[in-house]
Amino acid sequence: MANSYTTLWTDALCRELKRSGEEGLRLTILFGGPFGSQPSFLRAGVRPGDTVYPVRAHRTRLHVLGAMEVSRVLTHEEAGAELHDDDYAKLLYWRRLKTGFVSEVLIGPPGSPLSFDTVVPGELLERLTFTGRRGERTLKYVEDGRLLRSNSLQGIYRLAPASAAGLRRLVADRFA
Repeated sequence: MANSYTTLWTDALCRELKRSGEEGLRLTILFGGPFGSQPSFLRAGVRPGDTVYPVRAHRTRLHVLGAMEVSRVLTHEEAGAELHDDDYAKLLYWRRLKTGFVSEVLIGPPGSPLSFDTVVPGELLERLTFTGRRGERTLKYVEDGRLLRSNSLQGIYRLAPASAAGLRRLVADRFA
């Protein structure tokens, strides 16, 4: 069974992507690494068939930026040698997503278009649930449908099925 994950993008990265005209382009590549600034998808358990939702915490709101289904997970070193020319061009094009030391590359078919204006509604935010080795947990620092701090989003986290369905609907409704 495929899983869904979130990964938190910084305001600086989102501003750079907006400024450079990336909004509206479909996600095809994501980067991971061993550090907090570029967390590891492999350590989080992401595998081919899973979906990754980049999110942004901005002004007490959580924004879902898009979605990408993972078809391949490669080390950064393998990516240069193993990728077909079209995928290698995507690797070069999306280099802005590399925000630190990169050790892994996730490749997928074109995902949803990148968008910075899809806000997770307060009621979904309050019940957004993640699963892990220790069981389920909801987001910390959520009050009255507002996200007061993004600490509990920093990293890559597996969504509970109902929460994954909620984010999937948000992304799908945006382009329906």
